[in-house]
Amino acid sequence: MCAAIFLLALAARLAAVTWVGWTSVTFGDAPAYLFAARELVRTGQYPVSTEPFQFRSPGYPFFLAAATFGHPDSVPLVKATNALMGAAAMLVLLALSARIFRRRRVAIVTGVAAALYPTLISLSTDVASEPLFLLLLLSGGFLLLVAGDRPSSNLALLSGAVIAAAALTRPSALILVPLLATPVLDRRHPLRVRWHIAGSALLGCFLTLAPWTLRNALVFHEFVPVNDAAGLAFYEGNSDWMVRFYELNSREEYAAWSRAMFADLERHTSALAALGQTSPGERSRYFFSKAIEERSGNPVGWFHLLMRKSWDFLRPYPSPLFWPTTVVLTVGAAGTAATLLAILGFSGSRRRGVRLFSLAVLVLTFAAHVALIALWRYRIPYWDPILLLYAAPGGARLLSR
Repeated sequence: MCAAIFLLALAARLAAVTWVGWTSVTFGDAPAYLFAARELVRTGQYPVSTEPFQFRSPGYPFFLAAATFGHPDSVPLVKATNALMGAAAMLVLLALSARIFRRRRVAIVTGVAAALYPTLISLSTDVASEPLFLLLLLSGGFLLLVAGDRPSSNLALLSGAVIAAAALTRPSALILVPLLATPVLDRRHPLRVRWHIAGSALLGCFLTLAPWTLRNALVFHEFVPVNDAAGLAFYEGNSDWMVRFYELNSREEYAAWSRAMFADLERHTSALAALGQTSPGERSRYFFSKAIEERSGNPVGWFHLLMRKSWDFLRPYPSPLFWPTTVVLTVGAAGTAATLLAILGFSGSRRRGVRLFSLAVLVLTFAAHVALIALWRYRIPYWDPILLLYAAPGGARLLSR
């Protein structure tokens, strides 16, 4: 059954890639990832910057260099590996369901639904880090769950390492690192055992993250845990540019807005360089202060902006500005059904600790993205797996009634 679900998930992703195109690259971050991977292969070193105003987190470029056997410019090979990662992540989601709910049919339904869920399929259609990130994130959660059930400090150590690898792929996962300490709250085991599991998980995360953070300290002479994009993301998500984003009415207006915004970012970066402010910390502090300066004069308007960003993150459908009506309706219907069934599944879940952990992931990732930059695409790897995980038992509960 696991093999069948994996093949179903893989076939769905390969079909989606075929429909989009095996050589097309439309994702805005893709050129930076490919450039970093090429530099790794060519020089053996990670570039100091992947764009004029930042450098990308290293996890996905390192993966591209290794998974393509040193040929990251082979876009079809990149998309094939992304499809494999996306399909493998569905097996981990199935394993999580089996571990949490102990019901074979519920686990199978979860696996099949995830294999065919449109937003999760869409992650594998371009040169993007989400398929790898999703696999790492779900694997880290599964290992932490098993480490608490057994208990096992070795599995806890591995779970922390995998979560750190996820953070090196997408730095937003750093917000979840404190949750590695949640085994302390598991009252099934003596306090000493609980502290040992939590400490092992945090140690695994630290040992995996530390070499890259040390590299950044040696290169930039500053504390940079993963990359230098925090201030930039805050500026993009809270500056006047984001206010203008919500005034766009067409794809053409968005294209013009995007060109103007990135040109503005390059101008700011060039001005900082002329003043000798070229370090990641100096750039981040500048962009933070610039965004606060632009918004502090209108706190009511900032609140309205945060509300719009919140809806952008929470809505179950993609933006009609970028997607045709059929896609918006189809994805919206699937997302709404998954959300409603997940609410029912949450209310009837027997494992209270796992339920609270899942809710903490939803709340933390929502808050972090709304504070920085909240795009609907960013919520998919964090929220959709949890919604599907609880939607299956929610559907079973509804049918039983």
